[in-house]
Amino acid sequence: MGYQATTTELILDALAVAEESDCPFEELMSACSGLTCNQIVVELDRLSREGHIGLSHDKPGIYRVRLSKPSSAVSTVMGRRGFVESDGRVLHG
Repeated sequence: MGYQATTTELILDALAVAEESDCPFEELMSACSGLTCNQIVVELDRLSREGHIGLSHDKPGIYRVRLSKPSSAVSTVMGRRGFVESDGRVLHG
């Protein structure tokens, strides 16, 4: 059986490769299509409380998510999978 990414890994991976520094919630939902909305919201709440991500409210119904700098969770999770250099550059492949 192959490797199966955790909810945390899927979310942090999606945020690390997002085209904007702060990712619209809807874009994150699309990038994590294998997760339910509830799984994403619960994990975003935990990551936010631990200081790994930031959440912002643009206008009614519009939320954005961004990685906090530096994020030890990103380095640990993604580094374990070999996607992040020690300087934080994301490797694709």
